[in-house]
Amino acid sequence: MVNEALLFLLDVVLQSFAAILLLRFHLQWLRAPMRNPIGEFVMVFTDFIVLRVRRYIPSLWGFDSSTLLLALLVETLYLTGVMWIQGYVGHFFPLAGLLMLAAVKLFKISLYLLMGAVFAQAILSWLNPQNPATSVLDVTTRRFLQPLRRIVPMLGNIDLSPMLLLIICQLIMIVPVAMLEHAATRLF
Repeated sequence: MVNEALLFLLDVVLQSFAAILLLRFHLQWLRAPMRNPIGEFVMVFTDFIVLRVRRYIPSLWGFDSSTLLLALLVETLYLTGVMWIQGYVGHFFPLAGLLMLAAVKLFKISLYLLMGAVFAQAILSWLNPQNPATSVLDVTTRRFLQPLRRIVPMLGNIDLSPMLLLIICQLIMIVPVAMLEHAATRLF
């Protein structure tokens, strides 16, 4: 029971923090407006560490590399904690396998964030299109939905491209991400 409680705490604290750091990275990469409730929450929640690390790790090629590196570090700490709780105390964790698994998990979280944004955008378009979060969701999903909208025709007033994007994300998680997770776990 104690192990389950510790795993739960790791999920709530470290996994959530890694997801918020990753969301910050994606919002900055996609040039999403940060003057809204979502952007302000992400900035307030992560500024305490990102601004300190940014002094030492500069942006590379226009990407916020310090935030991405922090997300990778937090995810690596999360995976180390999970393995330690599950009984791999005396075992040696190969750093390459751990970092590869953390990178795959971050990619998986990125897919979940995209799918959540698509789903939230669809719900808000029906319930409250004037919501302040709509602009952030639109910027977050536009880059992925635009190519699909050129391929998939509208059926009346119904846009099927979000459903197609959700299907593509699921297929990516089923085949390549699962293969990468398997390859990373074999390095242990």
